[in-house]
Amino acid sequence: MTAKTHLDDLHLLISLLPQELQKSLAQQGQGNLLEIILDLGRVPQARYPHAALNLSNQPVTREELDAVIGAVGEFGADNRAGIEGTLHRISAIRNRRGQIIGLTLRVGRAVFGTIDLIRDLVESGKSLLLLGRPGVGKTTKLREVARVLADDFGKRVVVIDTSNEIAGDGDIPHPAIGSARRMMVAHPDRQHAVMIEAVENHMPEAIIVDEIGTASEAMAARTIAERGVQLIGTAHGNTLENLVLNPTLSDLVGGVQTVTLSDDEARLRGTQKTVSERKAPPTFDIVVEITDRDEVFVHPDTAQAVDAILCGVQPKGVRRCGAVAAEGPKPPSEPESAEEMAKPPLFVRSDNQQRPVRIYAYALSRDSVDRVIRDLNLEARTVRYPDQADLVVTLRAREEDASLQRIVRSAQLPVHTVKKNTTAQIRQLLRGLFHIVPEDKQDEVGEMVRETERAVQQVKAEGIMAELAPRSAALRQMQHRIVTRHGLFAESIGREPYRHLVIYPM
Repeated sequence: MTAKTHLDDLHLLISLLPQELQKSLAQQGQGNLLEIILDLGRVPQARYPHAALNLSNQPVTREELDAVIGAVGEFGADNRAGIEGTLHRISAIRNRRGQIIGLTLRVGRAVFGTIDLIRDLVESGKSLLLLGRPGVGKTTKLREVARVLADDFGKRVVVIDTSNEIAGDGDIPHPAIGSARRMMVAHPDRQHAVMIEAVENHMPEAIIVDEIGTASEAMAARTIAERGVQLIGTAHGNTLENLVLNPTLSDLVGGVQTVTLSDDEARLRGTQKTVSERKAPPTFDIVVEITDRDEVFVHPDTAQAVDAILCGVQPKGVRRCGAVAAEGPKPPSEPESAEEMAKPPLFVRSDNQQRPVRIYAYALSRDSVDRVIRDLNLEARTVRYPDQADLVVTLRAREEDASLQRIVRSAQLPVHTVKKNTTAQIRQLLRGLFHIVPEDKQDEVGEMVRETERAVQQVKAEGIMAELAPRSAALRQMQHRIVTRHGLFAESIGREPYRHLVIYPM
């Protein structure tokens, strides 16, 4: 899926500005605007991903600043405010007397397709920690994670929204989080308490939390993970190494303790007598470093990666790249055919080149895997050696083999299993991995595409919402793809088998 950025409510943020600044911003362009800076006595700026442009030659006056503050309303204890029904965030800078002398008007957008690079990790059910510099898209990804888990997989999802940044301002959550529920936090100091309250009172299967930054929040995160709830969050820090060295947050990845070795053990290890070791199992099973909006570095085994760092070894990980973000809505294109919609995707590599997926069959018939690949017409092939592979398929009974574990640790490969060494089971596995719609559903795919296209045109022409017929999760994903391509927004509602999409006008 190609991400679509929805700018439908950007005018609400821009309308807070003085008229002259609105005109200047219209001339500069708004498609990839990140934030607007208003500091007393300085010229106002519009910031973009790779540039900061002045909106005026005149410095911001107290009257202009007060006018914006008056239009925004009250700021919370975290010096943040918002616009009801939107994802925008307005943050204040105060002087020592508590007066506001600067504002940051941050643009909030619902972007779809931002988690394509890590969707398999989200679907795994494991706890996932996102790291990255400010502005790289961590919160945007959390919104889509909430929507995908709640709508596409029907999970009970609770979003812990400390500054109303994930689900927007106001009592009604923004549609960007789908049917996930949102718990607000009255004061930033209470985020850890609300995290625990969510588990104890609302029985979530997944909890989404942004900006874990204190020891209390780290402890609450561990409590949640130990209760079997999938936890997906962000933390302060750009890399896993940063987190390991942070005494406040290192517990998220297992913590660090100093151990004194005996003379014999130190000699055997070839280290000093005093060494640093991981203290406990990590709270988060997987760590993802977001290096750019379309590039991430994945540590699929947090414990192994932390152990490597503490031993002074560069941790092995997997770099994933791909064009998953767009600067703005693309113009509508011709509808995709049912055949195109059902076609399995090519994997995207770090060199941005598409090539067949390479599969290593361990304790499975390679001929059987090849036969299934040919029958399904997959963009894949088997390889003879594991160091040539992108993934491993094996028998469930052989998953814990010592030799396989060595292969997985060495090459950092994902492992997928079947119960029996039969073409039927291999076929079922590969269908799931490549998101293939069964042949007996092809007619339904064509009908679904036509229905969705008709509904999209009706919504755009009449400005009213449209409900679609109930579909399976796989077909609903295709429907989302069609809707976002046309620059509209849709959400899944209802329970299986009656779960269906509703398309909203912009």
